[in-house]
Amino acid sequence: MLKTMRRLIDWTGQRKRWLYWGFLWSFLQALFTAMPIMGVAYVLKLIVDDQTGRIELKPILSLYLLLFMVLMVLGRFLFSYLRAVFQESIGHEVTAEERMKIGYILKRVSLGFFDRISVGELVGAVTTDLSFVEMYSMKMIDTVIGGYIGAAAMILCLAFYSWQAAVIALIGLALSALALRLMGHYSHRNAPIHQKAQNEIINATLEYVRGVAVIKAYGQEGAAIESIRSAYRKQRDINIKIEREYVPCNVLHLFALKASSAAVAFVSALLAMQGGLSVPDFLMLAVFSFVIFGQVEQVNNATHVMQIIGPIIDKLEKIKQAKFIDNHGKDQSLNNYTIEMKNVAFAYDKRRILDEISFTIPQKSTTAIVGPSGSGKTTICNLIARFYDVDAGKVTIGGTDIRNLTLDSLLKNISMVFQNVYLFHDTIGNNIKFGRPDATMEEVMEAAKQARCHEFITDLPDGYDTMVGEGGSSLSGGEKQRISIARAMLKNAPIVILDEATASIDPENEQFVQEAISALTHGKTIIVIAHRLATIENADQILVLQDGQIVQKGTHKQLSHEEGVYRHFISIREKAEEWSLG
Repeated sequence: MLKTMRRLIDWTGQRKRWLYWGFLWSFLQALFTAMPIMGVAYVLKLIVDDQTGRIELKPILSLYLLLFMVLMVLGRFLFSYLRAVFQESIGHEVTAEERMKIGYILKRVSLGFFDRISVGELVGAVTTDLSFVEMYSMKMIDTVIGGYIGAAAMILCLAFYSWQAAVIALIGLALSALALRLMGHYSHRNAPIHQKAQNEIINATLEYVRGVAVIKAYGQEGAAIESIRSAYRKQRDINIKIEREYVPCNVLHLFALKASSAAVAFVSALLAMQGGLSVPDFLMLAVFSFVIFGQVEQVNNATHVMQIIGPIIDKLEKIKQAKFIDNHGKDQSLNNYTIEMKNVAFAYDKRRILDEISFTIPQKSTTAIVGPSGSGKTTICNLIARFYDVDAGKVTIGGTDIRNLTLDSLLKNISMVFQNVYLFHDTIGNNIKFGRPDATMEEVMEAAKQARCHEFITDLPDGYDTMVGEGGSSLSGGEKQRISIARAMLKNAPIVILDEATASIDPENEQFVQEAISALTHGKTIIVIAHRLATIENADQILVLQDGQIVQKGTHKQLSHEEGVYRHFISIREKAEEWSLG
């Protein structure tokens, strides 16, 4: 637990000094809690002395006592307030920064990173896990460190009157610490299992939500929900197991403290009977015995929470240690947009996709890439955009190896339109503005007009302020595609990559999308992956891929007269595009 506590304190970074100030306020708060008890004992002594005739009390003493008590109460609440001011906001501030850091990291890692860490694990890290740390980290620090600081202050007060009572209290704390150490051992063993169960719940829930349409279509609600039930049952069983293992340690921890409190009261009574303590001092120590361990008793709950926080910090550190794909890149401007691949090889894990391919795409030309599924078409686009790094060879733009560029300086030159368009849960205007956040509304509308989507947007109830469902679920495929093209137009990058941009568009929308693409690609360096002949037959060059290699290269006219993959592709597409109902 102490190791996790140290890590948690280090995790607060520059705000660590505010924690230390909070510890000082906790100590002073404990003293101001103890001093009224000592003050009451002192007044009782005076009353006894007055009754026995040793001294004569004056009425002004009551006023002094009242002022003392008021000052002690005000001081207690003042230092409690200062502790809260210095400590309570730290968790919220640090977790907000952590989320921003993770977002920044995810922007700069290879897409291969997301193959190694599941979406559920990432979602859990930035939501459930960080929320847990946000809510409990500072509370646990206050419970553990504040609790022991408070107990230390009380023991100091005890020692002033009876060293025997102080030693007994220290022994009780030591035995309690042993029980907590044993509890920490169980927590350390169970925390990774608990964390894994939590990740499985998130993954199962995400999978069910994402696939709910398929589940309903095939009538498999029962089978699909079983994975969620299984994950929930597993976490339930783990939680029950954890609680059962904690019960003996928890009882031992509380027994050590309660027995120590009783021993303090007993020793105080014994000393009073032997004349070593006055009756008022005995009463004061008896009161101390009830309150001395009040905060420390709560540490048992903190032990388990701290052991859960430990693996969460491990997970966050693992994410933050991810290697940036552009670690050695520099911000550079490109003056030429000729794209070249030289002897490029690439594999997803051990599955080879591209095998020593080379080609050149001249500036302001159009290159189409065709080939069977799995031949590496999309992979080429991903490598040009540096979503992944090549395993061998290099990719250059304007003669500059893209590995020498930062992702920002590379991607500001590239606009991409994907087959599966993703729109954010935001207004249509902001989705278009995503291409250039500083654009004016007039520029947004001009891009929408060029993309042939202004008309249908203005017909919507709220126009450009219409909220788009998550992923664009409230719009048709053609509408989403045109909005994504408007987004790319607004960015106005010199390189445009079209990955099957019209593959899933219905004939009614295809004309609008084709017109939008023509406007988008005017005067740009174009890379297009498409199966429709109308999209590729006017390309300046066509690259034909098969089994990760370029097997043909040329114009549509040249390749259509050659025996090979492309001619076979044409015949298949012509049959597909000319079919009719009998």
